[in-house]
Amino acid sequence: MAAVLLAGGCAGPSTSFRRGLNARLAAFDYEGARADIEKARTSEYGEKNAVLYYLDRGMVLHDAGRYLESDRDFEKAEDRMEELFTKSVSRAAGTFLLNDNTTKYAGEVFERALMNAFRALDYVFLGRPDDALVEVRKVTSYLDRFREYMQGRSGYRDSAFAQYLGAMLFEEDGAEDDARISYSAASGVFKTRAEENGIPEPDFQALPYPQLERRGLGEIVFLHYNGPAPIKVSRTFQVAWNEAMLAVSRTQEDDASSERFQNALKAGIIGNAITVSYPDYDQPAYSISGSRISAGGAEAPSMLMEDVTSVARRVLEEKNAAIRLRAIARATIKFVLARAAAAKVEEQAGPGLGLLARIVTGAAGAATETADTRGWTTLPAQIRMARLAVKPGVQDVTVTFTARDGSVTGTAVFRDVNVLKGRRTYLHYRTTR
Repeated sequence: MAAVLLAGGCAGPSTSFRRGLNARLAAFDYEGARADIEKARTSEYGEKNAVLYYLDRGMVLHDAGRYLESDRDFEKAEDRMEELFTKSVSRAAGTFLLNDNTTKYAGEVFERALMNAFRALDYVFLGRPDDALVEVRKVTSYLDRFREYMQGRSGYRDSAFAQYLGAMLFEEDGAEDDARISYSAASGVFKTRAEENGIPEPDFQALPYPQLERRGLGEIVFLHYNGPAPIKVSRTFQVAWNEAMLAVSRTQEDDASSERFQNALKAGIIGNAITVSYPDYDQPAYSISGSRISAGGAEAPSMLMEDVTSVARRVLEEKNAAIRLRAIARATIKFVLARAAAAKVEEQAGPGLGLLARIVTGAAGAATETADTRGWTTLPAQIRMARLAVKPGVQDVTVTFTARDGSVTGTAVFRDVNVLKGRRTYLHYRTTR
């Protein structure tokens, strides 16, 4: 039992590595980010985090426009996610006392939904609409199974972006009933978001899809992946019942080894104490908050489709009560085992060595307790969308990026975009700064 509880696992990419990836993305250095991920496959990811490896690399390849390679990575991630999700149904009760870091990372529910949405987009950009439709249907299928598995214990219901994207693709395929259902599902998520966070439901003022053909127009759909993903960090608090004290540490896991040292030091000095770790999110700063596109003398602003940061935090908040309960149970058992071992030393070698053993074993137990800070690093913080009906033909599309005060922070231009009558043309751009 002690060996299991004290065992460590590959905790996934470090905070410094994840921030390095964000710096690469901010510089549009997708090739450098891909190379960093591949170089760190063993050192930062490891076998337990294969899902994260393929998610991180797949997103970077998508940003770089290497859609076929991106989809291959997402497919590998999905296969492993599906396998681990299936296994989790039968093993959940047996993992109550295991540190989450010791298990294989299966992905968060919102990560799975977004992964299939990005697979769908890979196929859109590859000109394979039938395959894109398969992916958006997977989102609904997976979330139905997830809700059944959770039996109403999760507040996460759906991905607004995945459902809205699916509705648009169903429209283009002529599947009107499927499109209506998906639009309704997306609207439900938007309405809940507006009630909880005050974020308004998108209002694109766009033409209904069938009218594009009748009016001799095409539509540009611009996807703006904005901001760096939130980064999970480890928080700790200590319970020292001999002094009836509850100490809370808000130290960020800038240096995991430093935090473990501080935990160990406190446990050794305080004595009858347990250290409990739990994950939390930090959102790296970014200045761009909006965008708009212009082409053919017309323009349209982007709307917030998915606030990935808010979704991630809400999902984690729902899990943290159970995470803390398991962490307290692990820490308590480690404390009991450490005290039993120290008592044995004191019995055999005397009070001096017994005291030393209590300090050492208490420090060792605290040093092994860390939160699971794994997550999909290369996701954006936001997914935004702009829709603009324009005359068909080859034209340039200008994107203007804005700060929170409305000031312009930069522009980008898509050259020679071919817009077809009665059809949609999809574009995407990544900003991280």
